[in-house]
Amino acid sequence: MLRYLIRRSLIGLLTLSLITFIIYALIRQMPGNPATAQIAEMGLNKRITEEDMERINRSYGLDKPWHQGYMEWVRRLLTRRDLGRSFTHKKPVYALINERVGPTLLLSLTSLMLSYVLAGPLGLYSVVRANRTDERIMSTFLFMIYSLPTFVAALALLYFFYQRLGWLPLRGMSSENFDSMSPIQKLLDVGWHMILPVTCFTYGSLAYYARFIRSNMQEVIRQDYIRTARAKGVHPLFVVVRHAFRNTMIPMVTQLGLTLPTLLGGSVILEQIFTWPGMGRLFFESINTRDYPVIMGLTLIFSLLTLMGQLLADVLYAVVDPRIKLE
Repeated sequence: MLRYLIRRSLIGLLTLSLITFIIYALIRQMPGNPATAQIAEMGLNKRITEEDMERINRSYGLDKPWHQGYMEWVRRLLTRRDLGRSFTHKKPVYALINERVGPTLLLSLTSLMLSYVLAGPLGLYSVVRANRTDERIMSTFLFMIYSLPTFVAALALLYFFYQRLGWLPLRGMSSENFDSMSPIQKLLDVGWHMILPVTCFTYGSLAYYARFIRSNMQEVIRQDYIRTARAKGVHPLFVVVRHAFRNTMIPMVTQLGLTLPTLLGGSVILEQIFTWPGMGRLFFESINTRDYPVIMGLTLIFSLLTLMGQLLADVLYAVVDPRIKLE
């Protein structure tokens, strides 16, 4: 196990280096830069001279070739553990990311918990009621919502629950009078604003996990040990829950590792639609403003979480299935 972890860690370090190198090269080749983005926002295009542009580029550290800029970013990261300072927000990237982690985790953890809690009973119900009318209706419905793009569902829900009914808020994480509320009122207000985003975050993964459990259960119940349990007179509910479902959870456990990047990654589209102050929206804003330090900081975090998630999935698979040997 230790040799495997060391080998995978070294491969992951090499992969992470290549990812950050390529991303830095690509963002430096994008049209425009932080200086031109700032000038465009200020409306000073006609009054900026070449000397002024050179001075602004020098203040942003853009007067050097991109490969030197990348090596400087790596040196600062390794020696000072510094992700740099945001060009747009004028604050350290670490502090900026730290502000956005909480809102994203609030949505992603709630969505993940709901998906796993609801997917199990739905998957079991589909197996127990297989090929019956109610099961086919539910499976068709799950397939339909899984195929529905999240941004379409978000716009439809906003139109129905905000525009037509006026029941739920349009955007944001809290109301305008949030600061004057009591702690209980603040909690309820945030929960009220979470309803639509969490719904859009959850329905796709819920449909996927329910169909995933159903397909794996259908394969497991055809195994010889299931037939033996039924022949011994074990109650059908125990056969499904204690024998079949337990082995179905092996691939489900490995999915936990693969969901690690999504916990902090958020959703660029959904967070933008609902004006949710999370990591996905920060990523979108940093690309628009050519905020290179923020883009690189988020890329590093997302890439690291992806590599760690894949390693965790492999380790969890070996833990839940003794037949798997990582060595």
